[in-house]
Amino acid sequence: MQNDTIRHFFVPVDPQEKALCLGPDGSVAHVTRVMRMLQGRWKLPILFRLYADPALRTSQLKREIAGISQKMLTQHLRELAEDGLVERIDFMEKPLRVEYQLSERGRQLLPVLVAMRGFSVAHSAV
Repeated sequence: MQNDTIRHFFVPVDPQEKALCLGPDGSVAHVTRVMRMLQGRWKLPILFRLYADPALRTSQLKREIAGISQKMLTQHLRELAEDGLVERIDFMEKPLRVEYQLSERGRQLLPVLVAMRGFSVAHSAV
């Protein structure tokens, strides 16, 4: 018997369809995964900077994102690459030349981020 005082377990769908939201492969798990990919103070600025240019070197990103340290830039680029949102292109040259660009997965994320911006603008008075 479900306790009616526990409201956080209520999902307004048919009981057989609750797994679509709360199951291990449900909506909550997938949205949480995407939010984890974007966690970090500098990940969104890095992504939006890469949306503006097709490929950038680390030094260009550091110069254009005010306040980011080399350590944090490297860490966030590595995490974004591990999550498949950016690609690291090593030109195998001396001196070392590396560029970062959005992956296809990273480009597919843009409409989601634009929709989130639209939601924020629409509800900015709250």
